[in-house]
Amino acid sequence: MCVGCRTRAPRAALLRVVSRNDTLIVDERAVLPGRGAWVHPTPECVDAAVRRRAFGRALRVSSDLDTRNIEQHPPRNKG
Repeated sequence: MCVGCRTRAPRAALLRVVSRNDTLIVDERAVLPGRGAWVHPTPECVDAAVRRRAFGRALRVSSDLDTRNIEQHPPRNKG
C-alpha cells in the first residue's frame, strides 16, 4: 500500500523506502534490512506522504526524518 495516496498497488509499481540514521533511503532493489515503507514513485504521492508525516509512522520512527533523498529521486509513471 502506498503511504502517500493510501491505495493498494503491485509491489513492482511501488518504491521501498527505509530509514538509516534518521534519513530516508530509497531501496531500489527492496533488499535493505529493516522496516520499509512503500510509496508510488511520483511527486504527488511522495509530497502527500511527507506532508502527512506518513513515512515516520510507517517506519515507526519518532524523530524527524531527512526526506531530501526521496524528494530528489527521479519520478516514474504511476502504474
